[in-house]
Amino acid sequence: MASAPWVFAYGSLIWRPDFAWQDRQPAVLRGWKRRFWQLSTDHRGTPSQPGRVVTLVPDAQAECVGVAFQLMGDVGAILTALDYREKDGYDRQELVIELQDQRQVTAIVYVAQAQNPRFAGPTPVPAIADQVRRSYGPSGSNAEYVLRLDQALTALGWEDPHVRAIANLVAA
Repeated sequence: MASAPWVFAYGSLIWRPDFAWQDRQPAVLRGWKRRFWQLSTDHRGTPSQPGRVVTLVPDAQAECVGVAFQLMGDVGAILTALDYREKDGYDRQELVIELQDQRQVTAIVYVAQAQNPRFAGPTPVPAIADQVRRSYGPSGSNAEYVLRLDQALTALGWEDPHVRAIANLVAA
């Protein structure tokens, strides 16, 4: 019998998974970096005032620290709910991560590709922070998203310089 799948969280799923899980571990995804290059019109912004949320961008020298959750229960229903939650430009991928216990596993990872209509791409950090300060959506303020992500990464013992730079400007 196959073991339950893992989901790798690198954004709001870290602190708000909204699904049943049987194991939760800090994890590393190598070859990718976290960037606030995805617009959010459904959670942390609106169509008229999009917010900014993170996606992953390939970078052979990078590593992204997050949390891996091994799913429990009705996996099909969980993935359907996650597909809906991540509907604004994200695609489900399977990537190899390294868990805190040193095991390597294949995990489901939601990545907003550069071809999606909400991909904003490289943007100066001050411009991202300005947009974040102005944006609010059905899931709350965009500033809360940035600050909670920075806090969650700090709790994992990790500082993401891109996230921290934006969080510092948003908090100022």
